[in-house]
Amino acid sequence: MYSSPPDPRTQGNTERQIGSWLKKTGKRDEIVLASKVAGRGSAFGGLTWMRADGAPTRHTKAQIDEAVEGSLKRLNTDYLDLYQLHWPDRPVRVFGGQTFKDYEQDYETFGDILEALDAHVKKGTIRAIGVSNEFPWGVMRFLAESESRGLPRIASIQNAYHLANRTFEYGLAEIAMREQVGLLAYSPLAQGALTGKYLDGGLPPGSRKALYNRMQRYEGPGAEAAIRAYVDLAARHGLDPATLALKFCDARPFVTSTIIGATSMEQLKIAIDAFDLTWTDELEKAVNAIHAAQPNPCP
Repeated sequence: MYSSPPDPRTQGNTERQIGSWLKKTGKRDEIVLASKVAGRGSAFGGLTWMRADGAPTRHTKAQIDEAVEGSLKRLNTDYLDLYQLHWPDRPVRVFGGQTFKDYEQDYETFGDILEALDAHVKKGTIRAIGVSNEFPWGVMRFLAESESRGLPRIASIQNAYHLANRTFEYGLAEIAMREQVGLLAYSPLAQGALTGKYLDGGLPPGSRKALYNRMQRYEGPGAEAAIRAYVDLAARHGLDPATLALKFCDARPFVTSTIIGATSMEQLKIAIDAFDLTWTDELEKAVNAIHAAQPNPCP
């Protein structure tokens, strides 16, 4: 799908750029390379331009095959270390939606999806599989199907997780720990909101919000007060707000990796250096106090 926001004119460009770099540097064996296949597209206008036959995106075997082959070609590689289901094939609330509905609609079965992925695991084009934007029931159904049918087991879950959205802790953190399905935490800075740069109407030139105003998830009731509290906490401890937010994710025992994004070398340095910070009991108590007062304002 990427780059984001999704657009038929730019679909696949992120993989093309990475593939060009891999071809130029020859460093494929030095990295862990992951990609995704889009889930049910009906909630997003179908995303019909992503498939050769113009069908809405789904997790059918044919579409998974097409997506894997397309990614391999764009990335200039013959295998992916991790291949993820970007969001579920069944109709669920994703990307900030709050209401569960349409539970009677059809969806590809968990077993059929795993069988489609298993074919690529056996071919060697995929080494491990994962899910993304998934829910407790979905994770457990995948695990049950893989165990009962001898199919590949999901190795990871990539969901949003940050100081202003700790909903992962409610039903998924225990699964991640006990079932060894580690969280790859995305949006650890809430798309930049937790840096504080958008407080008081701030709109830095070149920022994500200035380029693509898709920040509504981070502008709900209580969001600004919570973000300001975290920014003030960082200041009291002499920390960059981004450092506090990133290390918070890294300090969770159920987080396997924290996904960072940067548009400058300065941002990249702050992000990398954050993982050297020692997380203290004092910081833990302070963020939990803010969370108790303003729980999950940006789900």
